[in-house]
Amino acid sequence: MKIDILSIFPDMFSGVTGNSIIKKAIENEHVAVEVTDFREYAEGKHHIVDDYPYGGGAGMLLKAQPIFDAVAAVKEKQPETKPRVILMDPAGKRFDQKMAEEFAEEEHLVFICGHYEGYDERIREHLVTDEVSIGDYILTGGEIGAMIVMDSVIRLLPGVLGNKDSAVTDSFSTGLLEHPHYTRPADFRGMKVPDILLSGNHAWIEEWRDKESLKRTYERRPDLLKNYPLTDKQKTWLKEWSKSK
Repeated sequence: MKIDILSIFPDMFSGVTGNSIIKKAIENEHVAVEVTDFREYAEGKHHIVDDYPYGGGAGMLLKAQPIFDAVAAVKEKQPETKPRVILMDPAGKRFDQKMAEEFAEEEHLVFICGHYEGYDERIREHLVTDEVSIGDYILTGGEIGAMIVMDSVIRLLPGVLGNKDSAVTDSFSTGLLEHPHYTRPADFRGMKVPDILLSGNHAWIEEWRDKESLKRTYERRPDLLKNYPLTDKQKTWLKEWSKSK
């Protein structure tokens, strides 16, 4: 996968691309990440990327020209692909695991990170393929949002995580929150690991994990169960918990 990021603050991404799993993914050539300062594509001596909105109003808007030209430039470097051009914007579709999995199937992603009051609407109408929001709140720019989406996508690429089952069993990937996890020691200051996990009976352990995953989802995120295809056994568990409330 190739990921291009357009930002007027490219140094913000050095911490993400230079550490942990993303760094290893880049080193192992599972993904190539390039950050472009789209100010370099702004016309004029002073490379101005923003201007006042027509009709008045507070704040400044990012101009269309620098972003259009920057996107054209990154596309020219990879002409054999048709990239998804992702606009990080609070008015976009809420990002979730399903969207991450969809993006992970692409060859080329281009992220546009905004600042100031917003974008010239022609960027949204004629340039981007996806508008993405990470939540119902406002940040100073799109960089942090792009980092979140990028991290979520890269970890899904084949070979990036050490265990191929890790991403498959994540919360939200299965439709439920993950079950509790424990590691050594089995008894930590009187707090003990559930006996069933020490039993060696894999069928019992899988059923326990399934039940605990459903219970955690029921207690913390019941909205996730609205369209979840419950088994008969899971329906029975839910009835038991609802009666005990």
